[in-house]
Amino acid sequence: MNKLSALAAASLLMVACSPAQAPQEQTSKPAVDVNPYSFNENYTEYLQTLSADEFEGRAPASAGEEKTVAYIEGKFKEWGLQPYDGEKGSYQQQVPLVRMLPTQVSNMEFSNNDISAFEYRKDMMAWSPRVQEQVDLSNSEMVFAGYGIVAPEFGWNDYAGLDVAGKTVVVLVNDPGYDSQDVEVFNGKAMTYYGRWTYKFEEAARQGAAGVIVIHDTGPAGYGWGVIAGGSPMRFDLARDNKNMDRTQIEGWITKDAADVLFARLGSSYDDMRKAAQQPDFKAVALNTAMSISVSTKFDYLNSPNLIGYIEGKSKPDEHVIYMAHWDHMGLDPINPDDGIFNGAQDNASGTAGVMALAEFYSSQPQPERSVVFVLVTAEERGLLGSDWYADNPMLPLSKAVGGINMDVLNVYGPMRDMVVVGYGNSELEGYLAKYVEQQGRYVAPEPSPEAGSFYRSDHFNLAKRGVPMLYAKGGNDHIEFGKEYGQQKRAEYVQVAYHKPADEFDPNWDLRGVQQDLWLYYWVGEELANSALWPNWNAGNEFKAIRDASAGERQ
Repeated sequence: MNKLSALAAASLLMVACSPAQAPQEQTSKPAVDVNPYSFNENYTEYLQTLSADEFEGRAPASAGEEKTVAYIEGKFKEWGLQPYDGEKGSYQQQVPLVRMLPTQVSNMEFSNNDISAFEYRKDMMAWSPRVQEQVDLSNSEMVFAGYGIVAPEFGWNDYAGLDVAGKTVVVLVNDPGYDSQDVEVFNGKAMTYYGRWTYKFEEAARQGAAGVIVIHDTGPAGYGWGVIAGGSPMRFDLARDNKNMDRTQIEGWITKDAADVLFARLGSSYDDMRKAAQQPDFKAVALNTAMSISVSTKFDYLNSPNLIGYIEGKSKPDEHVIYMAHWDHMGLDPINPDDGIFNGAQDNASGTAGVMALAEFYSSQPQPERSVVFVLVTAEERGLLGSDWYADNPMLPLSKAVGGINMDVLNVYGPMRDMVVVGYGNSELEGYLAKYVEQQGRYVAPEPSPEAGSFYRSDHFNLAKRGVPMLYAKGGNDHIEFGKEYGQQKRAEYVQVAYHKPADEFDPNWDLRGVQQDLWLYYWVGEELANSALWPNWNAGNEFKAIRDASAGERQ
């Protein structure tokens, strides 16, 4: 054990009861005894308050936001955290947002008469990421660019020798590792950043393409076509000075059946082309047709704050540890007559309350050597926008960020034997976590569905892709009293009944001992980093390691 505080060490002795320590006659005693302790007795208050009806679902730029911001700022001030804006004494970092609503999207038409137009929502979904009222992409030549990946660390470049200026690239979702199921290819079954559809859009823009279309397939995507085409087309983005003119004119998806129509003209099929694209030496294929589509968009601007407080380091104030969670949720549903409030208790009042509990506890402890920064970000539900803005406009240089911990949807179902790491195997932070997990008599487990790419779908990702090692872990499914089946059942019920639904409400019957378990782990890992000279890195082969390595010179 490196540098646990005296209080933490005492609490650890009180709560960690491994099988080796348990009396022989108590063989049925749970592996982890969490009854005697609580990390922070006020946690429940924070969770219940943030998810109350009066906070109206905590939507950005709403009355619910105003109440949320006032509540959190009041607590940060009460605990004596240093404010983000010292001159104004404000904990708010304003995030400029643009709300974009496509008011009219034409069908996707082709230059060849033998291809019928692809119908909006039925065969394709498309929009423009540019802040323009009207975007017309006319007769853009189409080319199939495999997975649309440029990954030097994996020796992969689907754009090698390809000029896509003015063209529309059609690409596969996920990455070659998923299709091969070979751990020697990318990360095997576990999705990498290169498999995310957001990466495909970014890379196509870097290559100078005019449009980019991802082929949907339920298996490698991890969700059905209804997730893409069934919801509101409204989108949010950061309000950038360049109005996103560095992005492609059109982004979108087509169904697998629509892709088959395009490939059939070449005497091939979606399945055959996907198989061919798995080869590292695959060369892009012209689809011998051009695409036209028009998008009309209405947009307006708004601001919403990230909330940032910190404890300044005693000897190395620029070096810092980050705790992060998103405070926002989905707000109100005015057409629901019964329950129109998306309370977001688990998602993510639970994580916000966790960061608050940690901030309160840190404020009572001796001043750390390095700074500890508590970042509660906005607009996660709109596309990880608050964390993206913070990553581009950090309070302290990200090259001086030792590492971070993200908290999103914490465990409210009781103490668990397992601590699940999302993105298992990515960074050296897992070693720090594993040490303290073991001291609790528990074990570290990888996420059950790494092919879903969950590591790239929460706020820590925006810091990760700028090189900062980030840990995203939480209590799993192996309940100390009721076993794995119980834990799996509770998770499944949440997804089916409450996830992104009004039913995600605070339940006084929740067993919050599981949260308390995990809060100690978050504290111990962060406290060790904040009082050391350690610089954890990404593991060899990780897509973000080169960025981290390059920043080492900036720490001098």
